[in-house]
Amino acid sequence: MMPGVHEPIMPQTIAPPAAAYAHARLTTGANRWLHTSGVVPVRPDGTVPDGIAEQADAVWANIAAMLSDAGMGPADVVSVTTYVVPDQDLGAVMAARDRYLDGQLAASTLLVVPQLAQDAWLVEIAIVAAA
Repeated sequence: MMPGVHEPIMPQTIAPPAAAYAHARLTTGANRWLHTSGVVPVRPDGTVPDGIAEQADAVWANIAAMLSDAGMGPADVVSVTTYVVPDQDLGAVMAARDRYLDGQLAASTLLVVPQLAQDAWLVEIAIVAAA
């Protein structure tokens, strides 16, 4: 990441974020953008882990591979949108995000949705990165 490309926007005039994320990230001077589709918890061998924590790790491993192929890393992620089916441990999903972002605060939205495209999928994540 180039210095000064991303700046967290955390106004003191509104309530702080509910978890480890930024209300917004201001990106300036970026000339490369990566927009992913919804990334699903399918491992390279085609298997889908059973539990939500393992699925979140699989999704973030897939995202990490996409970032790497784009010549980017966790510091370049500016926005995360996470979709989770009901009755899952949201803490495990947020913990996976925090581990993979390695302390970087991206703008983040988490939605609980009735179902994803495949019944076995418990979580799906889309990101935007800029460098």
